[in-house]
Amino acid sequence: MLQSGTLHTPAVTAIPLRGPLLRGDRRPRVALIGRYGVGKSTIFDAASSPVVRHERLAGVGGAYQECVVDVGLDQISLVDLPSIDSLHHLSEHDQVVLMYLLWGDHWPLVAPHEVVNEYSDFPAPDVLVQVVDATTLEKDLELSLELSLFGRPLVIALNRVDEARKKGLYINVQALSERLGAPVIPTIAHMGKGILKLFETVLDVTREKICPLPQPPTRHIADSLQALRAVIAHPEIEEVFEVPRALLLSQLAENDDYFLHALGTHFPSLLPDIALARTKAEQMLPRPLSEELHADRHHQAAVLFEEVTSPRGVDSGQGWRRWLDELFLNPRWGLLGSLLVFALVLLIVFEMSTFLDSLTSARLANWVQQWQPESTAGVVGRAVAEGLIGLVGIVVPYMLPLVLLLVMLEESGVMHRVAFVVDRGFHHIGLHGGVAVPFLIGLGCNVPAISAAATTGSRRERIVSAILITFVPCSARSAIILAIGGKYLGGLGVFAIFMLTLFVIAALGKLLARRYSDSAPGMVQEIPPFARPVWSNVWRKTWERTEDIVTIVTPLLVVGSVVLALLSHFGADALINTALIPVTSWWLGLPVVLGVPILFGVLRKELSLLMIYQALGTLEIMPLLNHVQIFTFLIFLTFYVPCLSTFAVMLKTLGRKEAWLSVAISLGCALLMAGAVRLFLELASLVF
Repeated sequence: MLQSGTLHTPAVTAIPLRGPLLRGDRRPRVALIGRYGVGKSTIFDAASSPVVRHERLAGVGGAYQECVVDVGLDQISLVDLPSIDSLHHLSEHDQVVLMYLLWGDHWPLVAPHEVVNEYSDFPAPDVLVQVVDATTLEKDLELSLELSLFGRPLVIALNRVDEARKKGLYINVQALSERLGAPVIPTIAHMGKGILKLFETVLDVTREKICPLPQPPTRHIADSLQALRAVIAHPEIEEVFEVPRALLLSQLAENDDYFLHALGTHFPSLLPDIALARTKAEQMLPRPLSEELHADRHHQAAVLFEEVTSPRGVDSGQGWRRWLDELFLNPRWGLLGSLLVFALVLLIVFEMSTFLDSLTSARLANWVQQWQPESTAGVVGRAVAEGLIGLVGIVVPYMLPLVLLLVMLEESGVMHRVAFVVDRGFHHIGLHGGVAVPFLIGLGCNVPAISAAATTGSRRERIVSAILITFVPCSARSAIILAIGGKYLGGLGVFAIFMLTLFVIAALGKLLARRYSDSAPGMVQEIPPFARPVWSNVWRKTWERTEDIVTIVTPLLVVGSVVLALLSHFGADALINTALIPVTSWWLGLPVVLGVPILFGVLRKELSLLMIYQALGTLEIMPLLNHVQIFTFLIFLTFYVPCLSTFAVMLKTLGRKEAWLSVAISLGCALLMAGAVRLFLELASLVF
């Protein structure tokens, strides 16, 4: 609903909560169950957290994995259980799965003789999500009928509907849902489609406590079980077992070893009556009771399958939307499609940047170079002009084209698919794929990248991604690396610097993930349909991601240029160089005169490039610096404290504590990595 204010007050959209907020102790426990290979673990991976708990059921059963997942404002505890085909003739491991589905690790009086895993904390699930394969639906419906006896909310994830349609098999989802009495949600797990809807439905059935309709056996089998039903119709038995009577009846009729053994332990006098009731039932049936029950359930599943499916011819899947989904979301080559998008964006931006730079900042810089003031006022005036030209040189050639392209890709739905594909890779550094866009923006400038990261995920996600983005080589740092490294170190040296950057980002991501491991919920990546970008939205989002340049960066660039110019004008360079001798000369092994370029790289990274030439008094630095010194210097500038503009944006978006933490991390990494590289290269030069 919309609430209107005064004439100049923008409309505010109020989003009503759907019932009580399910978070913390109120969040439901959701168990994914199904046959092997139906896509159960794929759904878990698509929503899982970077921090996943792995345990074994009761210390003897199969391994399960668990994590907390954010679904809008709500949360769920998502558990991926070991595979199970049906409840017919359960193996030892399947028995453990069944016990945990019924009781978790808080087993009732029926199981005091079992070995309890003292280290496990596994409450019984509140909601069951059965993942079924749409291409082989009939095989899964038998387990669906059995799960309907649990008396617990059930949601069916109808996976691989795209493959079923390609085979000419169409499933009436509404009819299947009505017959089972449980919601059925079509999904394409490996593409991330339908997963958000699946978990939203889980939250709905949790609030409404909707349980499926029990699917009783056919009439002749139900009549044969009357004697067995009468034997177990005692309140004491229900109190001990704590399971629905329909499920207990089914398992005792199946002659389930576990339930019979548990019943004999607590009610030994009933075993003869159970055996007699089973004998009477088999006398009324053409086959043994267990076989008859299994055959009847198989028949019910087959009939249900025929009722809800229909062949309509093979779906060729030649639509351009499906072709693009195969390119971007396919688990085999989806990453290649994402890399092609990144490469294309960067190619367009860097091709455009040369042309745009020649029309704007390059001409302005040539004009300013002709101005050689000697008075203090003139020096300040030129510094202001240089600061504004530096702003133009960042924004026009690099930032605007990059942000504009990325916003268009977001509006079209492409970036959501890229985020889904790279999600698992980002999990290794404690993040989700949704931060892929800010990281890519960081290649142009870290300032809008951090602003974009501030709108994604939880506070933990924002802090970790913002800190890591400061290590992404922005256009200014890349220009320094390419200008000096490309000329004196060659392509291999430049490649090594960028690869070292990736390594440091990955290593720091793991360390930061440990620091914030107590709050790392999973997140479901939404896959919207493809759409044409709406230009009004494109321009609005582009401005939102670049407005910090005008409000924060511009005054800092101007002030920084003025301070630098005044220090140079009054001859304070020597004092700064002397104070930085422990860093430049002792630790990095660089000439003392490079102290000022190192220090004022904090103001503007591209200033370091110009000041190196000024400090050394030549454009050919090789005679004054050897290969080891050049490599060390470039490594230090690459990891050194981000520019003052980046720090200001971090103060605004993250707060003082995390902003200064980022400064400390970057300064420590710069000193450590540059020192380590210097030592390695000097030792290598001695050996070789």
